[in-house]
Amino acid sequence: MTERPSRREMLTASLAGLTAVAGSYVAVGWSPTFVVAPVDQWIVNTTPGAITTFMIENVGDAGHLLHIAMAVAAVLGLFGLVSFAGLRAGDRIGQPLVGGLVAGSVGWLLTVALTREPLLALAAAGPMAVFTLVGGFQTETGAINLRRRRTLGTVAGAVGFAGVAAITGRLLHGSEPLGDAPNSEGADKRLAEAEASELDTASADLLGLVSPIDGFYNVDIAEFDPEVTSEEWSLTFTGDVEQERTIEFDDLIDREVENRFVTLRCVGEDLNEQKLDNAAWTGTPLRPLLDSVDPQSDCDCAMLRGEDGYYVQFPTDVLAEGFLAWGMNGKELPTSHGHPVRVLIPGHWGETNVKWLTEIELLNTEEDGYWEERGWEGTGEVKTVAKLWDEGITELDDGRIELAGHAYAGTRGISRVEVSTDGGDSWVDADLSEPLPDEDVWRQWRYTFEPDGTHDVVVRATDGEGNLQTEAETGSSPDGAAGWVERTVTE
Repeated sequence: MTERPSRREMLTASLAGLTAVAGSYVAVGWSPTFVVAPVDQWIVNTTPGAITTFMIENVGDAGHLLHIAMAVAAVLGLFGLVSFAGLRAGDRIGQPLVGGLVAGSVGWLLTVALTREPLLALAAAGPMAVFTLVGGFQTETGAINLRRRRTLGTVAGAVGFAGVAAITGRLLHGSEPLGDAPNSEGADKRLAEAEASELDTASADLLGLVSPIDGFYNVDIAEFDPEVTSEEWSLTFTGDVEQERTIEFDDLIDREVENRFVTLRCVGEDLNEQKLDNAAWTGTPLRPLLDSVDPQSDCDCAMLRGEDGYYVQFPTDVLAEGFLAWGMNGKELPTSHGHPVRVLIPGHWGETNVKWLTEIELLNTEEDGYWEERGWEGTGEVKTVAKLWDEGITELDDGRIELAGHAYAGTRGISRVEVSTDGGDSWVDADLSEPLPDEDVWRQWRYTFEPDGTHDVVVRATDGEGNLQTEAETGSSPDGAAGWVERTVTE
């Protein structure tokens, strides 16, 4: 009959698992080689699409915290089991040192299996071996006060190590300031154009026409972003092409350079959520590269793949209008936005703009992309929306209320924004910012009124083709949120 784990064994195993994770964090930080990262990726990849959709619609960004917590718990459990096995091995032969060596060796093998980094795996295996060894010298017998002091000392040591590891890992692996993007000299001019076109709004917190890089919304399929250097990166055209082609970063940035305004909206956002942003992107048109490989695809479609394992299928004619970007507001792309190169597809949902782009495969037959396999249809054109966020509602010094926000309709553009302060019974045109010169950009709108009690405010937009924004409200699944934004405003 198997002996039940003792309190000493359970405590030692738990603390050893904690120090293993902490040691890995010190060595690599919050990166793909952190021991938690591959487990988190496995959880993301194996979660059924219905559950993923439920979490996006009902939990939102907090869903990331949930799967990270699950991954951390799973890794702590795995290392805890290894430590427990080492303790038992040492106890049976009366050699705690052997128990520590067993735990450290198996822990190292486990870390290598997860991260494929033999040297860095020592950072996780070492602390676990030490705390397993310490636990092996503890005994269940002896004076209660002595046992208690030893236990408290062990716990304090493990928790202290984890705390120092968290601080050290953040200091060692914190993000560095972004450098200027290669060949981005024209970006400053574009940013100045945007500033000159902005409306003068009373709100100090409302975004202008360009979003700051550190405030630009960010959504990925997993929590740990790939770390790809410019020297390592390349893009390969494969599949049904006349000739496969691989282009490296230095060759890419020597091509025709443009600085384009492109707005991105997340397909998974709620109707009035703040996952809509705009930037000036530095890059090069995709069409000449696509033409150079002479696509032979029977379905006239292509699969785009990123370094993170993400993939999206696109019609070739739509893809040809795309843009390969390596800069953002004059700076190099941050890791979280696809450094060193991502693709931007005009007028389509943000999820189609693959980050860390490494391959474009021309297909014979259509295939589902990552989100299509999970029940979404996010590769279509973005829906028209006019937003009214909290920071866009401002009481002026003269008692009036200013309403201001942004409207977006992809490449169709925005021709009109209307505001109703009586629940939709009557409508008034809002002021619009001057349109930016590129085709896939948002516009600002502004309207002021004299308040009289409580007002049911509704906003709606008309695109550049004369189509009024859809009134009926829908959720984000399966093809993006729609509807008129409604807010209650009280003087």
